[in-house]
Amino acid sequence: MKITKVNVKPVEMNKVKAIASITIDDNFVVHDLRVVEGEKGLFVAMPSRKLPNGEYRDIAHPINMQTREMVQEAVLEEFSRLLVRA
Repeated sequence: MKITKVNVKPVEMNKVKAIASITIDDNFVVHDLRVVEGEKGLFVAMPSRKLPNGEYRDIAHPINMQTREMVQEAVLEEFSRLLVRA
């Protein structure tokens, strides 16, 4: 699996710094990943929805840590490039 495209749109919504989309193998897109400013720095939160009980549940997410790290690295790298250009 390869991330073949990353789109990042900077926003200012509390701790959310950007909204991103990734394309996997030029065949599958995941929208609404969020770049979030956490206590330990930036991280990528997966798309989620709020349940009737008030909890949030991921709509799409990596199955293992290696894939999560690959997604996070790709999104944060593109976010950093945008900051340098601005």
